[in-house]
Amino acid sequence: MKGYARHILTVFFSLTVALNVSAREIVAVNDTLTTEDEIVARVDSLGQEVEEEAKAFNPKETIFEHLGDEYGWNIVGRVTLPLPVIVRGIDGSWHVFSSTHLEDGKEYEGFYIAREGTHEGKIVATDATGNVYRPYDFSITKNAFSIMISALITMLIAFSLVRYYRKNKYKAPRKGVGSIEMVVEMLYKEVIVSVLGKEARKYAPYLLTLFFFIFISNLMGLVAFFPGGANVMGNMSITLVLAVCTFVVVNVSGTKEYWKEIFWPDVPFALKCPVPLLPIIEIFGVFTKPIALMIRLFANMLGGHLIVLVLISLIFMFGVMGQVVVGVTTIFSVLFAVFMNLIHVLIGFIQAYVFMLLSTIFIGLARVKRLSDL
Repeated sequence: MKGYARHILTVFFSLTVALNVSAREIVAVNDTLTTEDEIVARVDSLGQEVEEEAKAFNPKETIFEHLGDEYGWNIVGRVTLPLPVIVRGIDGSWHVFSSTHLEDGKEYEGFYIAREGTHEGKIVATDATGNVYRPYDFSITKNAFSIMISALITMLIAFSLVRYYRKNKYKAPRKGVGSIEMVVEMLYKEVIVSVLGKEARKYAPYLLTLFFFIFISNLMGLVAFFPGGANVMGNMSITLVLAVCTFVVVNVSGTKEYWKEIFWPDVPFALKCPVPLLPIIEIFGVFTKPIALMIRLFANMLGGHLIVLVLISLIFMFGVMGQVVVGVTTIFSVLFAVFMNLIHVLIGFIQAYVFMLLSTIFIGLARVKRLSDL
């Protein structure tokens, strides 16, 4: 009897131990599975956070948004200076209202800012048939307002110099006015007079205004806060207008000898007739000169802005890679951005100088006279 009881107790103890071990193994397995699930969930959450942060900063969208034009002027954060919107609808009606009515994709009086398509970033409307069209837009945009500011500063610089000489005819100016006079004298004597000679006084007002307006606009584009920051000379439509102004001045000032050299140049007859090869090239050159002015100024100023913006964008692009990477990237990006801004000041001066110099040369070529008249 005792032997059977001993066997029963042994079997019971063995079963108890086995069940206990199995239970522990099951709990351990469950714990392992729970840990793995947590790891997978954590990895997924980190991936979503990185993806959200990447979506939060889109470098391409941010850079081109800064380089493009806007209907309101962003001051800081969500603080925006409203600008007047002036549009003419397809029915001939005029609409004037503040740009705040179009913020955040809002629609006002049937007009809204397109977020995609061929008219992206521009005001559009929908006609009675449901077709989207772009109205006649005369709005004061960010670039237009910046042009007004640059023009006002240019006038203040010119008038301050004129006012000084009216009060002090025989006294040399100092400080700010003296610096302006130094630049004006350098440009007038070394560029305008050396190219145009006796006719320098006739074209100096236009050429000097051209230089100061371009240079001030370039400087204002480097200022990170209001009223600076607009990419004026990096907008081809603006450089196109400046090039057209030079084109008009050059061709209106053209002498008979100038036009004769275009349509009937002094070259062998075979190059003029029956195929007017050289006249075609000369006529083509009349239009390529202002186009070269337009593209040179536009490309150089746009490229400078792009480099600075890309360097600053690196800080936010590497922001998801840890504090150490962000710190190192920030230091190098800021240093290079400051360096490029300093270089960009020099580039802004050089581009204004080159635009004025080439305009002066083109005018000088148009004012060519016959050797007998010299």
